[in-house]
Amino acid sequence: MARDSKNQIRLRIHTRIRRRVKGTAERPRLAVFRSVKHIYAQVIDDAEGRTLVSASSNEKSAANGGNVAGAKSIGKLVAERAKDKGIKSVVFDRGGYLYHGRVKALADAAREAGLEF
Repeated sequence: MARDSKNQIRLRIHTRIRRRVKGTAERPRLAVFRSVKHIYAQVIDDAEGRTLVSASSNEKSAANGGNVAGAKSIGKLVAERAKDKGIKSVVFDRGGYLYHGRVKALADAAREAGLEF
């Protein structure tokens, strides 16, 4: 019996989460992806299948996304961009990651900057 990799397990969990979490025009989905070096956040309308707002740590002006401080800055940035587009409320999609560390920091920073979820 072969063992699944961490990413295969994460993808299985993410599929399970996505059965319940759907983004609409009124309440789009705030999706998080993290790699070792970077962290990415997108606000997605699943009904239309379009990304409304995005922010990532590999943009030139962004901080290092490999740590909690960088994740906080990306959370704040995505919330500000969402508010500029008139988005106040979202559903949070942790992407199969544990709600801990960088993912939690991004979510908390987005809440503090005015997004509701």
